Amino acid sequence: MNGTITQYMGTAYTGAGISHKYDKLIASASQTLFLKCPPTNAISHVLNEAAAHYVKQGYDIDRFMNPIQPDKTDAIYIKGPNVLILQASHPVALEPTDIGGKHKVISFYDVYDETKLREQNVSIVKMLTESSIALKKALQALEDAKSIHDDWEKVNIRRMMWDLHVGKINSLKEELFGTIQLNKESDVSHRLIGSLTSGGAKDFMSSITKRIDRRMLIKAFPGTGKSTLMKTLGAEAEKRGFDVQYGWCGLDPSGVDLVLFPELSVCILDATEPHVYDLERPGDELLDLLNLCEEDASAEEEILTIREAYAEKMLDAAGYIQSFAQSETSMKIMMDSAIIQSVFDKKTDAVLNLI
Repeated sequence: MNGTITQYMGTAYTGAGISHKYDKLIASASQTLFLKCPPTNAISHVLNEAAAHYVKQGYDIDRFMNPIQPDKTDAIYIKGPNVLILQASHPVALEPTDIGGKHKVISFYDVYDETKLREQNVSIVKMLTESSIALKKALQALEDAKSIHDDWEKVNIRRMMWDLHVGKINSLKEELFGTIQLNKESDVSHRLIGSLTSGGAKDFMSSITKRIDRRMLIKAFPGTGKSTLMKTLGAEAEKRGFDVQYGWCGLDPSGVDLVLFPELSVCILDATEPHVYDLERPGDELLDLLNLCEEDASAEEEILTIREAYAEKMLDAAGYIQSFAQSETSMKIMMDSAIIQSVFDKKTDAVLNLI
C-alpha cells in the first residue's frame, strides 16, 4: 500500500526576515542528508523522485515547497525512519553538526561545466545582484507591513472582551480533552503552512488537513487572540500526552495559524486573511471570536486607515517578491544549463538508497 504526501512551505518571507523550521526537523530526524548546491531547479526533481520512490514503499512523506517557485521542492521528510533530505545551501544555508553520525553531506558544486559557467558569469552575477536587491526591498516592505499590522492589532486588543476569550478557551479544553491523560510523552512538530510567494499569498491548509475529520475554522479580527487560543490548547494537549502539530504564520513567524491533534483527528485553524476558508466539507465548523470584540465607531475609523496602509505595503512586498522570483528563476535556468548530467546522476543515486 502506498504512503501519502503532505505539502508544507519550506521557508517563508516574513516581517522578521526569512523563516523556516528546518532546525526543528533536523533535531528530530534520525538521519539528515544535506544537499549542498548552488541555486538550482535540478535538486527539486531529485527530491520529487525520492518522494515518489519512498511513497511506493509505503512511507508517508512531508514535502516542503519553495515559496518563490511553489511547484518546486526544497526538502522531504520520510516518516517512520524519520529521514530528512534537503537543499542545504539555498534558499537558506544549513550546516551539518553531526558528521559521521546522523548527518551526511552530498556536494553538487562539482557537477558543473566550468567553461559554460565562465561564459555565463557576467549574466549570472547580474541576476544575483538583482535578486539580492529585490529580496532586500521585499523583506523591508514586509517588516513595514508587520509594524502596521501590529498597530491594527493594538486597536482591537483595546476593545476585546478578554474574560469571554478565556472562557472560550476553557470550554474548548473541556470539550476536546475532558479528563483524558495519556500515558506517554507528547510528540510535538512544527511546520510552516504558507508564505507570500511570487503569485501572492499561498498556503497548504488543504493538504495538511485533508485527512482530518473535524476542522474548527476561527473567524476573528487581528489581535483578538487566535494565536493565543491555539497555543494555549496546544500546550494543554502537550501536558496530557497528546501529539501536537503547530502550523506557523507567514507574516509574523511568532504567530500560530494552525494547531492539529492527530489522535483526535481535530484541527483548529485561522480562517481569515490571508488564508480565508469557509465551511466546505463535512466536519467543518466555525469558531466565531468576532462577537468577543466590542463595536466601536472610532476604532473602526482608525482601522480603516491602518488597513489601507497595510494593503499598500503588502502590494509593494508582492511586487518585489515577483522581481526576486524572476531573477532567481532566470539564474537557476542558466546555472542548470551548465550541469554535466552524467556526473549529476551519479550523485543522486545515494538519495534513493538511504533506507
